[in-house]
Amino acid sequence: MALIQPDQLLSFLGAAVLLTLSPGPDNLMVLSMGISRGRKEGMAFGLGCALGCLSHTALAALGLSALVAASHVAFTGLKICGGLYLLWLGVQALRSKGRAFDPGQARSQPREPLSRLFVKGLVANAINPKVVVFFLAFLPQFVRVSRGEIGWQTAQLGIAFTVQAAVLFGLLGYSAGKIGLWLARSPRTGMWLDRIAGSVFSVLGLRLILTR
Repeated sequence: MALIQPDQLLSFLGAAVLLTLSPGPDNLMVLSMGISRGRKEGMAFGLGCALGCLSHTALAALGLSALVAASHVAFTGLKICGGLYLLWLGVQALRSKGRAFDPGQARSQPREPLSRLFVKGLVANAINPKVVVFFLAFLPQFVRVSRGEIGWQTAQLGIAFTVQAAVLFGLLGYSAGKIGLWLARSPRTGMWLDRIAGSVFSVLGLRLILTR
């Protein structure tokens, strides 16, 4: 089984990092956890959130492989639907006024074992149906059908997404206090991060719709 090509991986990681850094439920939860409970707790919860992506990767890999095996028309239809979904996400992000983070809401709570926080993050991500839809819309953008092995390509992309998310969420949990204060002092930061993410979503969505 061949590995995905370097340029394919780099373009994917560029988009994945931007989207992971964009303010959203997962990274704001990691940030809040790091502020309220400590660095190790934030990192444990963040690692769980990141590894939860592996379940969505498996579903996407199996689903896309089955679609291609059944019909290239069906796969094309999925890409168009996925492109429309990404375009909709892009428009929503471009219209957003940002998500301000209030460190005052992150109050100290009783300590929990790191393993329990890890499992909480894992389950919170793994059972989120919106993440399943996102993976089915996002990953096909970077799959090269001409190379074959659609499922294996999808799996590699999903693993790459998981790794970068684990690194970024870990850094976020570790630096939660400083990042939280910075976001509180710069309320427009969330808006501009949303603008960047919205632009990326929109470009990827249009490309997915127009490219065959």
